[in-house]
Parts: sequence; C-alpha cells; structure tokens
Amino acid sequence: MVGEPPEREPPGRSGLSADEFSSAVTAITSAFGDPTRRHIYLFAHERADGVTASEVAERFDLHANVARHHLDKLAAGGYLEVQLGRTSGGAVGRPSKRYAATAKEMVLDFPVRHDDLMIALLGRALELLPRPVAEAMAEDVGETYGRAMAASLACDGDGQRSFRRALHAVADALTAHGFAAHTEGRGDALRIVSDHCPFGGAAVASPVICAVDRGMVRGMLAALYGEATAETAASRAHGDATCVTAVRG
Repeated sequence: MVGEPPEREPPGRSGLSADEFSSAVTAITSAFGDPTRRHIYLFAHERADGVTASEVAERFDLHANVARHHLDKLAAGGYLEVQLGRTSGGAVGRPSKRYAATAKEMVLDFPVRHDDLMIALLGRALELLPRPVAEAMAEDVGETYGRAMAASLACDGDGQRSFRRALHAVADALTAHGFAAHTEGRGDALRIVSDHCPFGGAAVASPVICAVDRGMVRGMLAALYGEATAETAASRAHGDATCVTAVRG
C-alpha cells in the first residue's frame, strides 16, 4: 500500500539518506584502517539473518580467520551483534556464530581516535631513545605481538606450514590489521608488500615505528614456519611508493 512503511527497515538507517548512510559506514570503518571491513559490514547489513565467518570468507576470498577477525572487530565496536545459530539437521555440535547488524543508530560525528593518540605517543617516546635502541625495542614488541597473532591462526591440520603458505597467512593477518598486504617474488626471494600503513602520519614523523611491522612479520613466520629473516626493503615513511618487507626462510 502506498505510504505504508517497509516491512523491515535496515538497522541504523533511520533518518539517514542512502548517501549519508554510506558516508557513515565509510567513516566508521576508516577508523579501523581497513576498507575491506566496510564491504563486510555492508554485506552483513544486507542480510536479515546475519552472516557467518565462512560466508564472509567465501564472499571476499579471505582466510576464515581473517574474516572472523573483521567480524569480531565490528562486533566489538557495537555495529554487529553475535548470535548463536543452530547446527543443521539437529546434529550435536558447536553452534555456529552469526553476525547481524545491530539497531545501533549511526551518527555522522565520531570521537577522537584513541589508537591515533597512542601511536603518536609511541612515536614521541621512541624518539627519546637512541635510534638503534628504539628500533630494536619496536621490532621486539612487533615480534612478540606477531607470535601471539600466529597462535590464533589454524594450521589446517598439517603442523607447520611451508614457507610460501606461511607467508600467505602472514599477509592475510597483516591485511586484517590494516596493512592491505600481499606476497610477491619467486624462489627464496620473497617479499610482503603493504599498500596501506595503519600507523599513518605517525610513521612518517617517526620512521622507527616501521620496525614494529617488520617484527610482526618475523614473529608470525617464526611461529608458523620457523626462524626467518625479515628486512625492510622499502618504506612509505622514507618516501617510497609502498612498504616492502623482504623475507627469507
């Protein structure tokens, strides 16, 4: 009937035009530092019954753990809610998680990004140390965090991965953390190329911060494959077009 409201209004769109809604989503996910998360949120928002990590992984060609990381980030921010789905056919087993858009009202003004403040403070603190000491400290922190990240990645039932497979898993994990990373190279001359830096202007002001992601690569590779070297071959902080970490197993 003309003039009758739609049967189900998408959560959070009340009072916003389509363009305003899209702008709000872009602003929210830009704060997370990864455009992939914007598309995942919109995908979940369009599904009345929500989505699973497997569905997101298939839709966006992601590792299941990377898809789950994006969904958990959106849930932590209050933009998706987690629902426990029933297993098909009444089978006994672990219920699947479904992520559905909440009815949280979107607004177009956002608070100061606390992660930006923390990164800026980290950069200033590192500047107070001699450069070799600061780089060693930043890389050590990155390596510890990288090992923790790797612990959450499934090994697909085959123990440690081949070097190439480990490298792809590292690139996927970095992408989930806002680096938009992919692998390149042949043979032992492999590298991880990051097309986005989640540290933003702080890395340009304090290039020593780049040692953090180098350490993350080394830490993840150590946990997923074994000891490996990771060296910065190019950096946006030093004027290069992209960030490149050269790795050898």
